[in-house]
Amino acid sequence: MQRRSAIKNLALTIGGTIVLPAWANAWSKESIQSGAFKITYAQETLLAEIVETIIPKTDTPGAKELGADKFILKMVADCYDKKSQDIFAKGMVSVDELSKKENGKTFVESDAKQKLDVLKKMSTSPNSDEKGFVQLVKGLTIDGYLVSEYVMTNLRIFEMVPGRYHGCVPIKK
Repeated sequence: MQRRSAIKNLALTIGGTIVLPAWANAWSKESIQSGAFKITYAQETLLAEIVETIIPKTDTPGAKELGADKFILKMVADCYDKKSQDIFAKGMVSVDELSKKENGKTFVESDAKQKLDVLKKMSTSPNSDEKGFVQLVKGLTIDGYLVSEYVMTNLRIFEMVPGRYHGCVPIKK
């Protein structure tokens, strides 16, 4: 019985070794990008302004500068279901509509206080899609900001192994 098991495992290993390079070579930038969820350039600009409103630039870079908007687009396209993608798309339209209604200009043209007021109004809206959009974008903005290279290397202290070992330390009495 052990010989059969060993032969089976050896055959699987050899087969995987032969098939894996052909499978990996078939990858390309086009095949990795998802084709189902796309937004326009104007919506990308709008999303960049939304993330900058959530985490603005101060003495540290803002979310827009660190690319949180691109992180959000990738996450929504690749990791969220169709319903969440629809909520995201409707929310992008709602932000601009509400901004035009409240301020008389688009979200991108508004000043920082007006932008923040629009997002606050959407987060307390009785419309569940608007509320869901703000929660989704806010959560992904924070995630994208915290996992950015700048934050991980300059603001967080990373130790490979928690704790230290000091072998030669005098004992205090």
